[in-house]
Amino acid sequence: MAGDEQQTTQATPGGESLTVTGGPVDRRAPTEPGGTYDGGRVSTEDLATADVTDGVLYKVRDLEVYFPIHQSFFKSMVATEKKYVKAVDRVSLDIKQGEILAVVGESGCGKTTIGRTLLRLEEATGGHILYKELPVERFTQRTLREYRKKAQIIFQDPYNSINPKQTIFDIVAEPLEVSGLVSGEHEKEERVVKAISEAGLRPATEYLYRYPHELSGGQRQRVCIAGATVLDPDMIVADEPVASLDVSIRNDILKLMVDQKETLGVTYLFITHDLSLAWVISDRIAVMYLGRIVEIGDTEEVVSNPKHPYTKALISVIPVPDPLAKREHVILQGETPNPVDIPSGCRFHPRCPEAIDACREIEPTDVHIGGDHYAACIRLT
Repeated sequence: MAGDEQQTTQATPGGESLTVTGGPVDRRAPTEPGGTYDGGRVSTEDLATADVTDGVLYKVRDLEVYFPIHQSFFKSMVATEKKYVKAVDRVSLDIKQGEILAVVGESGCGKTTIGRTLLRLEEATGGHILYKELPVERFTQRTLREYRKKAQIIFQDPYNSINPKQTIFDIVAEPLEVSGLVSGEHEKEERVVKAISEAGLRPATEYLYRYPHELSGGQRQRVCIAGATVLDPDMIVADEPVASLDVSIRNDILKLMVDQKETLGVTYLFITHDLSLAWVISDRIAVMYLGRIVEIGDTEEVVSNPKHPYTKALISVIPVPDPLAKREHVILQGETPNPVDIPSGCRFHPRCPEAIDACREIEPTDVHIGGDHYAACIRLT
């Protein structure tokens, strides 16, 4: 069963036995049932010949990412249990080719960890990720380098994610140089100018030899986008890409991402804590709470017909342009539980305004609402 814990007995320096519990069992499998890959390690040849199946670029199944809590030497001597932060806990979802999938949730819910694990910037503890039916966790180091040409990330802070000592040309050209995708200086300059222009910095030649401190925050974020798209990736993880920008600049960046999806065919995993942003930009929305996806579906369906109480609470506080509109705001009580000690049953029940006694005991499974719309709540069964 996903979420099972392993028990191991270790010898302490004093000769006593120590039972370690809470550690996740590594259940990573090469494929899911029906998958096409049945080999061992994934080679670069496998990656080069792989193709999208049924319009799905990524399949994430029972993904777990647990981080061990490191204790001091003296505490580790007397501790009888090793604990883990369950950042991502049995998450399953599909990412369709050419879509913008928004992952929404409050800080600490695990949404960024999912994005980083897709790129193997974090290693999965359990479950598996299939990219074009190939298990990412089985990529060799050489295959991983090739894979990262096809999967890029835009970080939240454009002030800290680019090198202030490099020119804009050097920043955007660096991925091409590291990946060995250009044969000469002329080709490199052409691709850099094209990426900068597509990112909305026009004319691109006027920006090539500027430094980051000479640009505004929105222009720096466009440089980050150019650095990600210069490799012609299949998918970009956009981790809160407009959170540090002024509201007046956000619209331009969001419009740019939508335009690139349409013109370049880029798939975006858009990570945000702002549901109103997800509503504007995404094709589908996945709502996360405490390491688990509680609702997922087409954007308009989720926003207009939310089923999970947490989604209802998030939607109830989205500002509306009509000052006379009357809506009931759902204000959640209490704090998010500790991801080290997740509540039994439904993990949202301590804060849920609709909780019943069974919510404290029964762990909800996904309920099919209709189409691609699913929600995890026992009151829907």
